[in-house]
Amino acid sequence: MAVDEGVARETGAGDGGPVHRLKPNAVGLLGVVFMAVATAAPITAMTGNVPFMVSSGNGVGAPASYLVAMVVLAIFSVGFTSMAKHITSTGAFYGFISYGLGRTVGLASGLLATFAYMVFEPALIGIFSTFATTTLSDQTGLHVPWWAFAVLMLAVNATGTWFGVSVAEKLLVVLLATEVTVLAAMAVSVALHGGGPHGFTFAPVDPVNAFKGTSAGLGLFFAFWSWVGFESTAMYGEESRDPKKIIPKATMISVLGVGVFYVLVSWMAITGNGEAEAVRAASSANPLAMFFDPTERYVGHWAVDVMQWLMITGSLACGMAFHNCAARYLYALGREGVLPSLRDTIGRTHARHGSPHLAGLVQTAVSAVLIGAFWAAGKDPYTGTYVLLAILGTMAILVVQAVCSFAVLVYFRSHHPESRHWFRTFTAPLLGGVAMLAVVVLLVSNMGVAAGPESGSLVLKATPWLVALVAALGLGYAQYLKRRSPERYALLGRTVLEETKER
Repeated sequence: MAVDEGVARETGAGDGGPVHRLKPNAVGLLGVVFMAVATAAPITAMTGNVPFMVSSGNGVGAPASYLVAMVVLAIFSVGFTSMAKHITSTGAFYGFISYGLGRTVGLASGLLATFAYMVFEPALIGIFSTFATTTLSDQTGLHVPWWAFAVLMLAVNATGTWFGVSVAEKLLVVLLATEVTVLAAMAVSVALHGGGPHGFTFAPVDPVNAFKGTSAGLGLFFAFWSWVGFESTAMYGEESRDPKKIIPKATMISVLGVGVFYVLVSWMAITGNGEAEAVRAASSANPLAMFFDPTERYVGHWAVDVMQWLMITGSLACGMAFHNCAARYLYALGREGVLPSLRDTIGRTHARHGSPHLAGLVQTAVSAVLIGAFWAAGKDPYTGTYVLLAILGTMAILVVQAVCSFAVLVYFRSHHPESRHWFRTFTAPLLGGVAMLAVVVLLVSNMGVAAGPESGSLVLKATPWLVALVAALGLGYAQYLKRRSPERYALLGRTVLEETKER
């Protein structure tokens, strides 16, 4: 039976009544890929993470770390996309885990994922504001306070979500295309010039070197950190065309495409400097020189100026993508009436644009409060707000990714035994889940070093406890609903489109 243009129906147990629907067929394969890649923010991942990996992690083996991470995440994605072929829900992890491991674990995971994406946006606002103030000052002499750029980004993100995913997609396509182009120009130029001052070196892409250096664990963690958000493809299923085909393809394209790009760009940055020179540049007072120097040498000074501006737009694109993710998770929880008052508030969509507009406004308010709190506490927008909130959100989302892998194992055993496969639905998710747990351990053991000057921060020390608290609240509340409101408990993680329900 066809679904009404503005409404989706509850397909799980219990009578949840009609729920507001996101605008269908609003985005295609490339749009979903761009939204997912935007959360990775290639230029921010490269210029922000690689110098730190080279100076304090696995040295010139940083590109090999990306190679290892790409393989692990591709294995994880095999199970993730197998499940996406059966379930289409804006809740993504929330819906997947609810079907695989039950509603209680599903709600806890849904809250953790929502929490992660909600703190990622203010984290990116912090780094965007830093890039904007420093670049404007360096290139024009104008001194604008960082909080002015924070307010600007809050407004841009809220507006983009209000008018729907197609509007955000168009802006992200432009922003991503420019940042990828300038990084690729550097990499290709180094390659065409026969490498750097010492020619080509293949040591950076030797997988063995990913496990060497000052702190191999730190380097590997930063490599995985650079992909955070790639799994957001699944939450655009309800707004995409033919989600059963688009979401699996978009996920693998995001993982492999971003991975190849990361490996190539970081490899050519090291080669363009020379191995020893790259380590010195990354360890200097201006670590960005590791990218700026080969760009100026092989492309031109103009490209360095452009790269600085694109670091601003890249962090803006990343923050916008995370804002969209957070809004959709809030919407997914709201439309199911996890709290009754949420169903007609954040669980509503815009009558014209089919967007989670109220959820987007709530996310904007939360981001503004967090930015204000860190400002009041005297935290630097980059070393404080960005680093601390990024570590907090990353820990939460990695835990959810691990749980999702194990949910795939159970789901195909209990729901679709006829579709079980020794690799796709067993070996891949098992290896992916174990690997994700290992990355969580890497994060916990390297948090202090990763936080830099904020290594003694109370927020950092509380990070594992905050993640555990959010999960415990989800588990406890789900059990409360099971006993006191079984009809609402029955809806947890089960609101999907009628034409794309679990099957």
